[in-house]
Amino acid sequence: MKHTYHIHGMTCNGCRTHVEETLSKVEGVINVAVNLEKAEATIEMESHIPIEKFQDALKADGGRYSIHQNGEHHHTHDKKKVEKPKGKGTGTFYCPMHCEGDKTYDKPGDCPVCGMDLVEEVNLTATSETQYTCPMHPEIVRDEPGSCPICGMDLVPMEPDLSAEEKTYKKLLKKFWIAVAFTLPIFIIAMSEMLTNNPLYDILELKYWNWIQFALSIPVVFYATWMFFERAYRSIKTWNLNMFTLIGIGAGVAWLFSVFGMLVPDFFPDQFKTEAGTVHVYFEAATVILTLVLLGQVLEARAHSKTNSAVKELLKLAPNKAIKVLNGEEQEVAIDEIELGDILRVKPGDKIPVDGVITEGETSIDESMITGEPIPVNKSTDDKVSSGTINGNQSFLMKAEKVGSDTLLSQIIQMVNDASRSRAPIQKLADTVSGYFVPIVVIIAAVTFGVWAIWGPEPAYVYALVNAIAVLIIACPCALGLATPMSVMVGVGKGAQNGVLIKNAEALEKMDKVDSLIVDKTGTITEGKPTVEKVGSFDSGITDNEVLQFIVSLNSQSEHPLAEATVKYGKEQNAEFLKADGFNAVTGKGVEGKVNGKEVALGNAKMMEMANATVFDAMEEEAQSYQKQGKTVSYLAVEGQVTGYVVIGDKIKETSAKAIKDLQDKGIAVIMLTGDNHDTAQAVADELNLADFQASMLP
Repeated sequence: MKHTYHIHGMTCNGCRTHVEETLSKVEGVINVAVNLEKAEATIEMESHIPIEKFQDALKADGGRYSIHQNGEHHHTHDKKKVEKPKGKGTGTFYCPMHCEGDKTYDKPGDCPVCGMDLVEEVNLTATSETQYTCPMHPEIVRDEPGSCPICGMDLVPMEPDLSAEEKTYKKLLKKFWIAVAFTLPIFIIAMSEMLTNNPLYDILELKYWNWIQFALSIPVVFYATWMFFERAYRSIKTWNLNMFTLIGIGAGVAWLFSVFGMLVPDFFPDQFKTEAGTVHVYFEAATVILTLVLLGQVLEARAHSKTNSAVKELLKLAPNKAIKVLNGEEQEVAIDEIELGDILRVKPGDKIPVDGVITEGETSIDESMITGEPIPVNKSTDDKVSSGTINGNQSFLMKAEKVGSDTLLSQIIQMVNDASRSRAPIQKLADTVSGYFVPIVVIIAAVTFGVWAIWGPEPAYVYALVNAIAVLIIACPCALGLATPMSVMVGVGKGAQNGVLIKNAEALEKMDKVDSLIVDKTGTITEGKPTVEKVGSFDSGITDNEVLQFIVSLNSQSEHPLAEATVKYGKEQNAEFLKADGFNAVTGKGVEGKVNGKEVALGNAKMMEMANATVFDAMEEEAQSYQKQGKTVSYLAVEGQVTGYVVIGDKIKETSAKAIKDLQDKGIAVIMLTGDNHDTAQAVADELNLADFQASMLP
């Protein structure tokens, strides 16, 4: 029997997986399939199960999700409103080891399974960078400066709240430095025993130095690293044995052994005593191990903060304000106030706030953050535009078609976030090994204690204790639990910072097996920036320098990327800019105007026809020789005569040839795809020894 129900409260794939798992645990359920987009759950069951049972299961899980008959939307069953902590995150926390899958928590703390610090989910929506408040009335918060509506005082910028990871990092760092400050002298005192004629013993006897070590160890054990003992206790209580179990038992017993040895030295045989008659103490071993583990926690917290910074960098691409046009009037609104169908004004240089379509005007838009193509794309009425891309030098009106989490940029951000939290297949192996490893080590330690207690020399129990402690401390599996998830987080985060989007941890792991690599041409193999490669003259009466003067003078009034390339080249060559007026851009052909009173046209063959200038066969052949190399050639006509030309190309990056050769040497086939014509693609492929390419490809 199958039934389909509506699920309320899901926002991400983690929610979907969690609902699936919760409903699957209901007795009599055979299979559950949850569709996030439709917000539906299809449940296969042995016989009919009342919907109330499913509702009770979701309530018992925390009440964040609710289930209803299809067509019913009981918004009264919305997830409980939880008081979220202030900060840059969402107020929702998860375990970085994913011990309980995608389960999340409403407050910071330790994972009940592995004991690791819970990590806060990143807020995936763009928010205003700076908020302002009144010094006298802190309840007044505004996105812009101004005066307080209560007392009239000037609003001041609020101190930005730290994210949960940054707070955890700073707290752990403070504890680490305290631990170092007290552990270092303990270490020096303990290691000084190795010295002949130890100078410390001239100051105080050894038994007094032991008491100093004891005093110095108290802040380390009972403040800086006390959380490890709490986690160890919790892990034993719940029988979720983990690395903190070993650290807590090992370091704790070593410390207690040392205290006991100081207080009751006569309990121990002479083999356990120094020449001075004191028992060997292990304050240095306990505190150094605890401090090193704390250092590991600090580095891990730092890595979490850095990884999430990749998502935060992507969030910076999204604007947090937009200009809404309502009844002919423009008003600035927050990005989350934009609704479907709203008409928005995008000014020159502004980021496009949401996905939509141009309703009025034309412009060129830098879409490099999505396509990787650095040359701006010309857009006009009815063309689609994407959130986060950058408008050129003209204003236009657009209609919002996708807002919030539906925009392309939001989906990219969500993907990077999900990827950094995903589990690699190899992590399951590490988790399985860890699951057996810790209890086995505890058993070995117990067996060691038993063997020494039964067959060891007297005092057998003292020998047994010391050797059992050694097993626990040496076998601490810190790296086993941390290596894989941290590698995934850092790998995905670094990739995102460098513009490489990795879908999930499994994809990252499978990269090792890749034998073919498909690469784009523009901006990947090439620099992606139009540059002038040559300026030439067809007329012996005009020099190359004079041709350049006409070109840069006319193009100085154009906003086209190719025109900007020629102007930049002209400045580099110290070309003189002449007086130009009557400028006119002809779409798809070129530009025209007057330079020093002469009629000048610059563009392709169609532009020359429009200017009544004849392109002779010899000129065309010379232009084609460059075009076959993948270059763009524009003709220059002065007073109806074709007098010169400019060659614009996209240079191959200096690093491309070596990178491709390195890949080919490793047995990876490199295939180039490009939207450029066959001649351009062939020229690049020949230069880089690429055996395979495809030209004239659509995006």
